[in-house]
Amino acid sequence: MFTYGICYLCNAYTQYIAMPEIIPGDKKFETIPSIKDKALRINLNENIYGTFAEIGAGQETVRNFFRAGGASGTIAKTMSAYDKDFSDAIYGVEHDGRYVTEARLKRMLSHEIKLIEERIVRDKHPNKMFFSYANTVATIDFAKKYLGHGWVGIRFQTDPTEEYSEIILHIRFKENEAVLQQQTLGTLGVNLIYGAYYKHDQPKKLLRYLYDHIDQDKIEIDTINFSGPRFEKVDNRLMSLQLIKNGMTEAVIFGPDGNNILPARILYKKNILTLRGSFRPVTKVNMDMFQNSYELFLKENKVSEENTIVIFEITLSNLRAEGEIDEQDFMDRAKLLCSLGQTVMISNFQEYYRLVEYFSNYTRNRMGLTMGVNNLVDIFDEKYYRHLSGGILEAFGKLFFKDLKVYLYPMLNPETGELINSDNLKVHPRMKELYKFFKYNGKLIDIKDYNPDILGVFSREILRKIEQGEEGWEDMLPEGVSNLIKEKELFNYNKPSQPVS
Repeated sequence: MFTYGICYLCNAYTQYIAMPEIIPGDKKFETIPSIKDKALRINLNENIYGTFAEIGAGQETVRNFFRAGGASGTIAKTMSAYDKDFSDAIYGVEHDGRYVTEARLKRMLSHEIKLIEERIVRDKHPNKMFFSYANTVATIDFAKKYLGHGWVGIRFQTDPTEEYSEIILHIRFKENEAVLQQQTLGTLGVNLIYGAYYKHDQPKKLLRYLYDHIDQDKIEIDTINFSGPRFEKVDNRLMSLQLIKNGMTEAVIFGPDGNNILPARILYKKNILTLRGSFRPVTKVNMDMFQNSYELFLKENKVSEENTIVIFEITLSNLRAEGEIDEQDFMDRAKLLCSLGQTVMISNFQEYYRLVEYFSNYTRNRMGLTMGVNNLVDIFDEKYYRHLSGGILEAFGKLFFKDLKVYLYPMLNPETGELINSDNLKVHPRMKELYKFFKYNGKLIDIKDYNPDILGVFSREILRKIEQGEEGWEDMLPEGVSNLIKEKELFNYNKPSQPVS
């Protein structure tokens, strides 16, 4: 049921969803302004003034502002530089010769803002808040083999005297018609500009509102970065987590600097070695697993440091505490991994085969998985594959059809003290022959140069000691990590004791 009323902020009619009870903060119960109303509110703000530069899918965003009315006071200029030579003449030549890139988008934003600053006299317009909106996209091809993708961004002010803030995101189209992709892009653009001006103080909400009037099966946002004075307190690692939580994408990657990285840029045609864990906190065992498996991986044919990327991966299931994701706990883990110079992936892949499938979208080169004994035993547990029509055989077909190897780190049996590796680990009796097949076909490689002195180190025990204020945990962590935990008071260090979840 719908009713209509006046939106006094923009003097426009707004559609309201009649609900028996409004729950504050719950997006599904909030009033969602139409795209026309959002554009009109921007247009009627006499101090918002900027340019639109859209390459590759028509001028779909600015079209909404023209249609809403009152655009003459908002739009300084709108343009499309479709021809490559013309585009290069305006924005310069990219060293890689590509046009749908983050670097291209940033060139566009910088160029357009510079023109506004040069052509509009501040003394005459002291209250103007300038912005530059840009996108560079490739929509679906004629063969409909590649659905297309693009970069979208805005550089803007919310005060005429402040430096510019910036929001840049990467999208992947899912619709199979170019005209539908264009319409979706136009809606997204309005949501971004509106959010920049009216939701910049609530970045988590701003992120969710990017999908206003857009179904999630139409578009995927797999990278987003916030920067500038309006986002000084925003940690892009946390925003990457929001992308996963909100179902906007299945995996995100961020680097040691905390900024999100486009997966295609870092994974394309690379050999990939992945270490999955909770890293709560990262321990000497984790780093020993990484270093030893990395050395083994580099000995594989056609693998070198130059064409290899190492990913520390945390699944969404590893971030949940009592059914909910503890964002502070996630940030604690992320900070430690970044302090060690690692590239981190957050994914929604519980099963390993889904992780391998994801990587296969970007590379056909070699892949390696580093894991402990318990994780390998879980891989051979049929309960994880009941949703597949082919069961565990289908999963293993997807997991091992690539040139993939598992690097197995041994463990000590806590009861007997026996060292467990690929030779004596126990899987379910029904899985024995399957296990033997993969082991004796060279898919499983034991890590033999491990450090025997740290086999008894476990993250959960270190976490308990940290939270309970006990001593003796510092030596179980990589160099510098304990100091960071103490300095930043991570994992409830130096706080009242509480049960370990």
